[in-house]
Amino acid sequence: MAARAAGRNPGDIALLAVSKTFAAAAVRAAYVAGQREFGENYVQEALEKIAELSALPLIWHFIGPIQSNKTRAIAEHFDWVHSVAREKIALRLAAARAPQLRPLDICLQVNVSGEASKSGVAPQDLRPLAEAVRTLPRLRLRGLMAVPEPSDDIDRQRSCFAGLRILLEQLNAAGFGLDTLSIGMSQDLEAAVMEGATMVRVGTAIFGKRAKA
Repeated sequence: MAARAAGRNPGDIALLAVSKTFAAAAVRAAYVAGQREFGENYVQEALEKIAELSALPLIWHFIGPIQSNKTRAIAEHFDWVHSVAREKIALRLAAARAPQLRPLDICLQVNVSGEASKSGVAPQDLRPLAEAVRTLPRLRLRGLMAVPEPSDDIDRQRSCFAGLRILLEQLNAAGFGLDTLSIGMSQDLEAAVMEGATMVRVGTAIFGKRAKA
């Protein structure tokens, strides 16, 4: 197992099953096998599954790009949001989160690869965003997330993940108290675990390959 190979306790790393494009029946089967936390990218698809599986004690994470007009639905139905990269989105999530719900757990998405097409705040702009988000009501800033440029080179994978870990350590040195490093997917989770991942987002290795549109 990746955690043991890295000399880490497997219990320190949460497995997030990425169930986007898979039916509620697949989520239910994963639940029966012991999985409790699920990640979704598409709001409407997710809402249908959340409604169908509402009797199960599942924890839902939104991990995809966030459109402004979807913030209310996300704030009302999810437990975590991993992909906050703009203060405007955080403000809308905070305003839409009902007071009777527990605070919405937030990860800030960082563009660690510097790709123009990739979502995420630039590393040099992370601190001001983190400062703004941690003051908002009904949100709880938990950590950082990244989706680096795909690579088969484990050294390159580790370099990107290490950069995010260092950013989290810098924020914690400034008193942020973050506990979540959401990095690693099916193809690079070993590198992520070696660089301190506390949550890995795995879809293909759990549900199989997704059908192409």
